[in-house]
Amino acid sequence: MTAQPDHWRKPHMIKTPLLRYGIYIAALVYFVLTIATLPIDWQRAAEGLERAGRIFNGAFPPNFERSGLLISGFLESLKIAILASTGGMLLSVPLAFMAASNISPKPIYYLGRGTIIIARSFHPVIVAIIFVKAVGFGPLAGALTLIIYSIGFVAKLLAERIEEIDFGQVEALRASGAPFLSTMFYAIFPQIMPRMIGLGMYQLDSNLRASAVVGIVGAGGIGSTLANAFGRYDYDFALAITMVIVGAILILEAASGVIRKQLI
Repeated sequence: MTAQPDHWRKPHMIKTPLLRYGIYIAALVYFVLTIATLPIDWQRAAEGLERAGRIFNGAFPPNFERSGLLISGFLESLKIAILASTGGMLLSVPLAFMAASNISPKPIYYLGRGTIIIARSFHPVIVAIIFVKAVGFGPLAGALTLIIYSIGFVAKLLAERIEEIDFGQVEALRASGAPFLSTMFYAIFPQIMPRMIGLGMYQLDSNLRASAVVGIVGAGGIGSTLANAFGRYDYDFALAITMVIVGAILILEAASGVIRKQLI
């Protein structure tokens, strides 16, 4: 009689040991070759530790004396984030329905998926540079950038949620002769509403973080204030700006948790 193992062990994803260890070795060799062939100036990297020490020494204690400039930059970032989140959600909902394979016909599905893929293909900084060149420096470029950024994230996850719905409710309404809009509002929206609320709250604080990044290339908001502070070597003021950004994100995270509990 064959002895049974005394404990269960999860099976390997790759069952063949030779292939499994071959992949491990190949990945290790690739990693070593990548580090060896990258043009890294190790001497400059070592000197960078000393420069980083000077930056941190100059950053403490944080300087809040120019609070007016800090607050105006933060409020501009907040406006950009709210506008981008609202616009992104309004555009993402119909795009998500287009990109849901169980709702849309194939041509519409491919169009919706293609649009989402294009929106996700470019980093927000690259999109911000394009919009800065197109509409000039300022918050408009930042808002347009983050609308594209929101579409790429929200529409994709919302489309996946639509594809996971209980389709029996949709078929029941269709069998009773309900039109498409009635089916959408009474059979689909109630099932995806919790995900929509969660994505909207997450995207708001995500856009607030991203506004600080795209502002560095001239797309308005507190990122521009932060870039100017670093450009003037005002590291103490830069630390104050960073602390305000982190504090705002923490507050938004706590508020979003409370709101989700109330609405869902």
